[in-house]
Amino acid sequence: MLTMLLLAGLILVGCMQPPALPPPPASIPPHSIPGAGDASRRIPPPGFVTGIPRPGTSLWKPTVAARDWKHIVIHHTATKSGSVESIHAAHLKNKDKNGNPWLGIGYHFVIGNGDGMPDGAIEPTFRWRTQIQGAHAGSTNKDYNERGIGICLVGDFDKTPPTAAQRKSVKLLVQTMRAEYHIPAANVVGHKDIRASATECPGKLFPMAEVAGGVPELYLGTNTVEDPSRRPVTERVATTSGSPLR
Repeated sequence: MLTMLLLAGLILVGCMQPPALPPPPASIPPHSIPGAGDASRRIPPPGFVTGIPRPGTSLWKPTVAARDWKHIVIHHTATKSGSVESIHAAHLKNKDKNGNPWLGIGYHFVIGNGDGMPDGAIEPTFRWRTQIQGAHAGSTNKDYNERGIGICLVGDFDKTPPTAAQRKSVKLLVQTMRAEYHIPAANVVGHKDIRASATECPGKLFPMAEVAGGVPELYLGTNTVEDPSRRPVTERVATTSGSPLR
């Protein structure tokens, strides 16, 4: 009888124990994406898990129908520091020849140098996400704004070359754009090559031939998980209604 009581007690105690917790999820290895998980300024875009992109995602792709892109125009800020926010604020002060204010930042992508934006981080602007024309070319040929993807790197490349991370990111971005929109290497140009007035942009130390040439081999979000593109929490420009695109 004593043995039976002890056995019943053990069974009762065992039934009262909380259910076993599921095993913890497999740890995600650290990732080198600049700015990923910067929760104070950004939220992870679709395709991210705790700030780390899943292989195969294409975070650069717009969510609306793409324009008929034919050119890629490379710029530098000609400043030591900068970000999408600071460039947007500066461009809001600009006006066109008719006195109309710009909609904001004129580029489609900005690549940081570690001063204002993480080094090598690629950030699409509202112009890319909404697929509207740029305001960056300053060319007599309107095609460079209307069908030209404007990519601006933070830095002054007349004084110092792009960082290693910037070189890697701009090559990755340019190759992705070329492959996706069938843009030939000859149509990847520096701002100085198409601007109506004289400029050295993107600077004498920018490796244009390296960035523009060759057959595209690496693409954002396809055969690499090191996708440094990020998306802002909020739209930089709330609306374009009632204003001509520039």
